Amino acid sequence: MTERDLVIVGGGPAGMAAALCAYKNGVKDVLIIERDQRLGGILNQCIHPGFGLEYFKEILTGPEYAQKVTDEIRSIKQIEVSLRSFVVKLEPHKILTILKPGSLQQVKAKTIIMATGCREKTREMIHVPGTRPAGIFSAGLAQKLINIEGLLPGKEVVIVGSGDIGLIMARRLTLEGAKVKAVVEIQKESRGLIRNVVQCLNDFDIPLYFSHKIARIYGNKRVEKVAVIKVDDHFNPIEDSGFSIDCDTVLVSVGLIPENELIEMAGVAIDKKTNCPVSSELNTTSIKGLFVCGNSYKVYDLADSVSLDSEIAGKQAAEFLGSRL
Repeated sequence: MTERDLVIVGGGPAGMAAALCAYKNGVKDVLIIERDQRLGGILNQCIHPGFGLEYFKEILTGPEYAQKVTDEIRSIKQIEVSLRSFVVKLEPHKILTILKPGSLQQVKAKTIIMATGCREKTREMIHVPGTRPAGIFSAGLAQKLINIEGLLPGKEVVIVGSGDIGLIMARRLTLEGAKVKAVVEIQKESRGLIRNVVQCLNDFDIPLYFSHKIARIYGNKRVEKVAVIKVDDHFNPIEDSGFSIDCDTVLVSVGLIPENELIEMAGVAIDKKTNCPVSSELNTTSIKGLFVCGNSYKVYDLADSVSLDSEIAGKQAAEFLGSRL
């Protein structure tokens, strides 16, 4: 078992910002654990502009934003990066079990910052009935397929929910030649940023149905169509308001769930409604010296805000280490 001053789990914008701030506040032994093959997290698949205005004072794409921070991380020898590394267990006394290619290791940390981000909600979580054909994707997975793998998920698409990733994917799919037939939102207003509604839907004449939901998905081997119905203020279907849309693909963009199973395993108090840590102060948890930042602490709208608040976590970790001396 090795011992480290500060271990950061997650190498996205939150983890990298926390690492840099901790280093600048005196922490000279930092380990970043990242399960992907590169730093940057979700930024690597967000090729659209709109990042960095607050944090870097310039407009960047996601990969450009990630690369700027990665370059700074790589220039500091006191910050070690362990890629393709997955934390499988976290114990209350800050011992992490890490699965790496060809090995299983344990690390005891004096302090930990969890920057594990979010996962997407699925079709099953919003109880959409119907068959289970191919062609149903979360919006983030579809984004990765197009922007990273170079694959088009489908040709005729209906998007369930108006979260930011879904709105951005409506534009992205259109630019790649697919036909986005509708965005269906059960609420009375969009879940995403207004700028994304304007730039991604209005500018491309993509219909947005508020107070509607997908009543059923149809299809055998592949999605064939969806049934859509209007709902009242209590989200109950309104009789005789239904219609169908032919499509071969359904994208689900209905929200995010913070990835906090590891800290729950360690005994951190978790709010069961939000899956976020119960906390009276930004980035803190019920275990001293165990911090959570970025989208795993709360769901943010902007990567810039994630970075700025995660810097505070780096400073908090440095102060905690200083108090132990």
